Amino acid sequence: MDTAAVTPESFNFIALFLRADWVVKLVMIGLGMASLWSWTVILDKAFRLATLNREANRFEDEVAAGKSLEDVAQAAGERPRHALPRMLQGALREWRDARSKGLTTDTQAAFLIQRIDRVLDAAIARESARVEEGLGSLAIVATASPFIGLFGTVWGIMNAFQSIAIQKNTSLAVVAPPIAQALFATAIGLAAAIPAYIAFNKFSTDASKFSGRLESFADDLSTAIPRRLAEKV
Repeated sequence: MDTAAVTPESFNFIALFLRADWVVKLVMIGLGMASLWSWTVILDKAFRLATLNREANRFEDEVAAGKSLEDVAQAAGERPRHALPRMLQGALREWRDARSKGLTTDTQAAFLIQRIDRVLDAAIARESARVEEGLGSLAIVATASPFIGLFGTVWGIMNAFQSIAIQKNTSLAVVAPPIAQALFATAIGLAAAIPAYIAFNKFSTDASKFSGRLESFADDLSTAIPRRLAEKV
């Protein structure tokens, strides 16, 4: 490339991509797709977590309002979408099943509490896994993108040295375009990695808090069952 061919327009993003080596182009396309996928996951997780916490607040307000657990569970419908009413309905199912068969001994009451605890633990594990869906892909994008971008950078710098050797010219007109293309690959890698890294840490914290919220609700239910046994058995 001679000096006359180098213009400011040669260094805009589109020109850098179009004039890049095919390997660097593949790196840029791959990183662009990774960034697009990570932003899809980020927006989806942000919406879902906000919805889950909003519905959890509403449900906990209903429970704290003094309504009976049966009324709250019935108001949630047959197949509630949120974890908390599903946990409540699961615990009440075990309670009603045990009551229909009769609780005549302390051992039977203890078995009922264990069964309810297992139902709640299974629900917490299932809901926690559901909340954490997509975090693995964010972790992959956050950790792999900088290295993939670095590979494109190294390859582009190799092309720069190749241009120097072929043209026997060390002027910036020869060296600058391929180096700019190489650095552009690094920039795309960082642009993909940084949001994914920040989002992964934030959503991991949010998912842990939501799991803790489920565990607290399960503890409250586990406390309510012995109280009912003491009152009715």
